[in-house]
Amino acid sequence: MAKKTIDEIDVQGRRVLMRVDFNVPLADGEITDDRRIEQALGSIRSVIDRGGKLILMSHLGRPAGTGPEAEFSLQPVARRLGKLLGRSVGFCGACVGAEAEAAVKAVAPGSVLLLENLRFHAAETMIDKAKKNPDKRPTAEQRRQIDDFARGLAAHADVYCNDAFGTCHRLHASMYDVPLLAGAGRRVCGRLVQKELRFLGDALTEPKRPFIAILGGAKVSDKIGVIESLLKKANAILIGGAMSYTFLAAKGERIGASLCERDKLGVAKRLMQAAGDRLLLPSDSVCAAKLEKNAATRVLVGGIDDGLAGFDIGPRTIERYGEAIRGAGCVVWNGPMGVFETPPFDAGTLAVGRFLADATPRGAITIIGGGDSAAAVEAAGLAEQMTHISTGGGASLEFLEGRTFASIDLLDDAEAAP
Repeated sequence: MAKKTIDEIDVQGRRVLMRVDFNVPLADGEITDDRRIEQALGSIRSVIDRGGKLILMSHLGRPAGTGPEAEFSLQPVARRLGKLLGRSVGFCGACVGAEAEAAVKAVAPGSVLLLENLRFHAAETMIDKAKKNPDKRPTAEQRRQIDDFARGLAAHADVYCNDAFGTCHRLHASMYDVPLLAGAGRRVCGRLVQKELRFLGDALTEPKRPFIAILGGAKVSDKIGVIESLLKKANAILIGGAMSYTFLAAKGERIGASLCERDKLGVAKRLMQAAGDRLLLPSDSVCAAKLEKNAATRVLVGGIDDGLAGFDIGPRTIERYGEAIRGAGCVVWNGPMGVFETPPFDAGTLAVGRFLADATPRGAITIIGGGDSAAAVEAAGLAEQMTHISTGGGASLEFLEGRTFASIDLLDDAEAAP
């Protein structure tokens, strides 16, 4: 899956239309976390330092798609990006049409222009929504809107660059239709996407062994495809989070009032049979009568009493999982071990994070698959001690399932070494 990168293409004096993921959290019009902007700086500087004319496009939030909405404007992002770059960043209040065309035409070599939120146009997400609901396929009129929108964006580009891994699993117009229109030889990936492909790709194709996968979260149904895919590759899969109680119930254990997908018990049994002793389940749980901060807890082994629910893995499980991680060559983690947002049910997640942080300097490749796991290691101050933290929760999950991404497949392949 090696793709040509922005660093490998001449950008001097050329317009580079770069799809980035600037979907940052805002409060009262101010950015509260600019990590997604910072993560794009490498690709951005690669273009402007070499005299390219950089046009950035992104989405922000979930606007209705019927036109501009002030609360979802990317203008605050343009200001923050300018501060991070130490230079002025232009902003256009449109992404297609005469206003956008004029703004793009005015971009000078070495300069940056950020276009307004792509999702102010319903055409950006029409295909992806149809994929999720086959009964609502785009009409001929909607297809025309998508084509017109994509052509309007593609007209800004001499070169197209995809550096938005977090949306690579989406068939959005800016991710798929625009690079198709750009044509072969003019569509590359950015440094961020390149890094994701390298680490996640290596973990799936030629992992350093033993290869350990850690999966948590609420629902087995969200991870069925991932478990099936990883069973073909992993030496062990460690299960935590609320999803573990569906597995334990399928084994016939008492789980009290713990969250359980009763309609997935058969699936859980099938997965356990296929995995054998490679699938590890919690042997004890931190339990409480109610999920609340600083709740009175009990650690229960081998079953949970009625009226109590499990909200985190227990100390015995932490130690067992720690032993597996300490001997690992590569670890991929997706999903918390408990309700880590609510102490004291954060202990299991934090312990796993520390195990990975300790494993990295010993030579293990430690990969955090975005989402809640990434948030947990960031909150614990352990992010710098991981080999790689994915920028795309949903995208990384689908990647681990072994799915292909059309938005990446159509990018130009890297040239084979002589």
